Amino acid sequence: MSRMSEYVRPIVNASKTIFEGMVVTFANMLRKPVTIQYPDKTETPVRQQLPPRYRGFLEVDLRRCTACRLCMNTCPIDCIRIDVEKNEEKKRGMTVFDIDLGKCMFCGLCVEPCPTGCISFTPEFEGAALNSDSLVARFIDDGDFILPAKAKEAAGIEPPEPGSIVRKLLKKMQDENPGEQGMMDKQLHV
Repeated sequence: MSRMSEYVRPIVNASKTIFEGMVVTFANMLRKPVTIQYPDKTETPVRQQLPPRYRGFLEVDLRRCTACRLCMNTCPIDCIRIDVEKNEEKKRGMTVFDIDLGKCMFCGLCVEPCPTGCISFTPEFEGAALNSDSLVARFIDDGDFILPAKAKEAAGIEPPEPGSIVRKLLKKMQDENPGEQGMMDKQLHV
């Protein structure tokens, strides 16, 4: 009798386990799928579903920037580059303000020390590119000379809508690399 129970017990356990697994499988077969076909079939745009403190792309409001370079100095991976020079009139100004979004780890260490709040996160997150050079956000065009804001004046300037500056910048970056979007579309649909 003990030989028979040693032979039958594993068969009963295996059958029981298979039955339990099939119950779960059949229960899920009858449920409505919960997969969301992003971004085509979402009820509301994804940007509106993000929490208020979401860490998307960084943007810089140059109207409020004092060129203190605290954000650049606190960045642990050196993805922010700010060049400050003097012009012929001996006025100090910014000639370069770049953020390499490909290197950025979105830690927020650059946002915290900013005395005027000119650098901030946005709800923007879609910026795929085939070339890493096109992920460098250049907030100052080549040859431009931007005078920094005074701290008291910068405090009175109303911040822009979150993401408005970086949306324009992403559009500009896409326009500068026109073939890239077409190449991405081809790769995605092949």
